[in-house]
Amino acid sequence: MENQELEIGKSVKYDESDIQVLEGLEPVRKRPGMYIGSTDEHGLHHLVTEVVDNSIDEALAGYCTKIEVVINFDGSCSVIDNGRGIPTGIIPKEGKSAVEVVLTKLHAGGKFGGEGYKISGGLHGVGVSCVNALSKYMRADVYQNNQHYKIEFSRGIAITPLEIIGSTDKRGTTITFLPDEEIFETCNFNFDTMKNRFREIAFLNKGLVISLEDKREGQERKEVFEFKGGIIEFVDYLNKNRETLLSAPVYFNKFNKDSKGDVENEVEVCLQFNEGYSEIINAYANNINTEEGGTHLDGFKSGLTKVINDYAIKNKIIKDNEKLSGEDCREGITAVISVKLKNPQFEGQTKTKLGNSEMRNIVYKAMVDEFGDYLDQHPNEARNLIMKSITAQRARDAARNARELTRRKSVLENTTLPGKLADCSEKDRRFCEIYIVEGDSAGGTAKTGRDRRFQAILPLRGKILNVEKARLNKILENNEIKSMITAFGCGIGSEFNEDKLRYDKIICMTDADVDGAHIRILLLTFFFRYMRPLIEHGHVYAAKPPLYKVTKNKDEYYFYSDQELEDWYQANGRKGCNQQRYKGLGEMDADQLWETTMDPEHRILIQLTMEDAIEAEKYFNDLMGEDSELRRKFIEDNATLVTDLDI
Repeated sequence: MENQELEIGKSVKYDESDIQVLEGLEPVRKRPGMYIGSTDEHGLHHLVTEVVDNSIDEALAGYCTKIEVVINFDGSCSVIDNGRGIPTGIIPKEGKSAVEVVLTKLHAGGKFGGEGYKISGGLHGVGVSCVNALSKYMRADVYQNNQHYKIEFSRGIAITPLEIIGSTDKRGTTITFLPDEEIFETCNFNFDTMKNRFREIAFLNKGLVISLEDKREGQERKEVFEFKGGIIEFVDYLNKNRETLLSAPVYFNKFNKDSKGDVENEVEVCLQFNEGYSEIINAYANNINTEEGGTHLDGFKSGLTKVINDYAIKNKIIKDNEKLSGEDCREGITAVISVKLKNPQFEGQTKTKLGNSEMRNIVYKAMVDEFGDYLDQHPNEARNLIMKSITAQRARDAARNARELTRRKSVLENTTLPGKLADCSEKDRRFCEIYIVEGDSAGGTAKTGRDRRFQAILPLRGKILNVEKARLNKILENNEIKSMITAFGCGIGSEFNEDKLRYDKIICMTDADVDGAHIRILLLTFFFRYMRPLIEHGHVYAAKPPLYKVTKNKDEYYFYSDQELEDWYQANGRKGCNQQRYKGLGEMDADQLWETTMDPEHRILIQLTMEDAIEAEKYFNDLMGEDSELRRKFIEDNATLVTDLDI
């Protein structure tokens, strides 16, 4: 293996002979969820990802340096690249142009054994043909051979043939598509959702320029992403506002070639340590975020653990018979691992786990060689890092003892549940929900007003510990946190087991004021750091209690925002109305709390999801970390969003 740059623009034949057809397109419109996961906002943005992936593959092949994504004024989306352009020649077997075949046949492309692409992330997706099938309108403009080609489609069917409409010096492909309102719940693209993904792609592809522009009226904005430092800048971004241990991030890039001299795989790693306690490792394979990990992540972790232990023993910081665990070695780490390989194999529930066994040893060896050299050359930093790991080990031992106090032997042994928990009678967790309620007073009201068949109530006394500033042993000494861990039944951290979760919904029900918001963010910080799958898999909710009650002619009306209240007054008038502003949950009686906040037929629940873990990581650090200046700036930047503040 050796360090070197990929040869950009190396001449490789790529024409209609490289396009292979695997199966037809007909099922996509009938069952879109099978191909893009869902027809909600997530599925909508998956369309953009599919088109951009094709352009990224051109960049990986060394032919594309710039990608532009435009949300047009009419709600359509255009993806413009300066790659080679989709081949335009006729495929004899199909009797159609390669462009039409690529855009109308499922899994038709140059990534299934041809010479078009050596390394591709697009294999993980469902293909741009699915985007075509689910679009009311699509247009492809191809610029190649000094010609400008155009073809148009409607709901996956060509409505014009491929035609030459002029000469050009441009090169590349432009895909414009308008999502079909018959398929999607919403066809409104979210700029911020797209922005976060494109920033990530730009980090992973050093030097690639990606721009995103919104041309819709009243929403005009544009951002351009280019990171010449690649994943080094990525790690700096993730570690922003954290106090780091190493003088600079550790970075290395390794290539392995096959017998033909082509790059067979590439390993790119950057890591840094900070003074915090969280472990942040983002692993990618061919630009795909492997959220479930895989062989490349396994190799990284085992290599890191070996290097730190070997150095500690060799330099007599720990004894020969002692060993630091992987968790101890990774405390406070921020790392990005990006591998590129010819034939990626993805596994796991969501197909985001890399399965190629060879990558484990490749990454492991690279870590042992490169990070081992770094520690040898930086003895002071190495000692500080190992002392942090030793401190983490001692804290983990203390946490293990504390954890025993919170662990349940069996879901059915109710004697082990917290005394203040009012559990539900239903045993099938799919139908169970637990309300985390602020204070004993509101907890008592909630216990009276609930449906005890499926609703459990756990009152919390005061504010829980801010887990962003504490190690696990201190966290497990907090009585309110211990109560939640025991009630949920699924464990935390490395021992988290979602199969043992006792409730399908975990609902944070706090007052609609500043203190209530603070308690809610403390709870979310705990879930994010130690029970993240609860958020990722949609188990966490926030209840939305009413802000106002208006009584008129003995009828009662509840309102959840100032605007909702004002709209009602405009329609009904203020005369004869008695208005009450709720300061907290405790001001409602049991019937009112049930009717407004707990009755599944009428309540408003906000499901908390995590579309972007990187941004979530940053916000939790800024809002709950040590630096109060970051919180002050966040409040200043977002103060205009507050329409009603009651102090």
